[in-house]
Amino acid sequence: MSSSSVVIPGQRICKVEEEHIAGIGTYVRNGFINSSLLGIVTFTPNKEDKQEVTVAHEREHSLVPTLGSLVTARVTNLNQRFCKCSILNVDGTNLIEPYSGIVRKEDVRATDKDKVEMYSSFRPGDIILARVLTYGDLQSFLLTTGENELGVVMATSEAGGSLVPISWNEMQCSKTGNKEYRKVARVQPRNVVINDG
Repeated sequence: MSSSSVVIPGQRICKVEEEHIAGIGTYVRNGFINSSLLGIVTFTPNKEDKQEVTVAHEREHSLVPTLGSLVTARVTNLNQRFCKCSILNVDGTNLIEPYSGIVRKEDVRATDKDKVEMYSSFRPGDIILARVLTYGDLQSFLLTTGENELGVVMATSEAGGSLVPISWNEMQCSKTGNKEYRKVARVQPRNVVINDG
C-alpha cells in the first residue's frame, strides 16, 4: 500500500516488520498493522530508520459512501440490466475523486420492478440522486432510486436542451417541447450538489 492511500477502519495496511511500526490511527493485530479510522495512510521515517505508519482523518479526501448515504451521481453508461454512475457527492460533500456506482434494474423503482426499462429511466449524462444500498463487487457501490425523492434531477434532451420534470416518469425539453421518459426525482434543488471540477 502506498502513502496517501485512503483506508477504512479495520483495513489491513502492512505487516509488522523491522522497518514498519504502528503509529497514530493504527493498531496491531495478528502481525499486521491495521487502520483504526477512516483516513489517509502515511509512512514517515523516524529516528531509528523505521517507517512509522500513521492514519490521519482528512474529510475531503477520505469521505466514503456508507449504507444509507445520499449521493449525487452522473450516469456514465447503461444497458438493459443496470446503469453505471460516477458518484460526485456524498451527503452534501463534494468528492475530489469520484467513486463508481451501479443502479440495477430491480433498484430503480419501489413498485412494478418487473416493468422497469433502463433506457426509459436514465440516459448517459443524467444527474441522479440515489441512496447507497451496499458495497458491491468490482469496486462499485450499489445504489437505489426506489424512493420518490430519488432519481433524475438534471438532464439534457436529445436536442441539447435542458429537461424539465412534468411527471414522475417524464421530462420535457425546454427547446423543442418534446417529452422524454425518465425516473424523475421529486426533490428540492437545495438537496442537489454537483461537482463538475
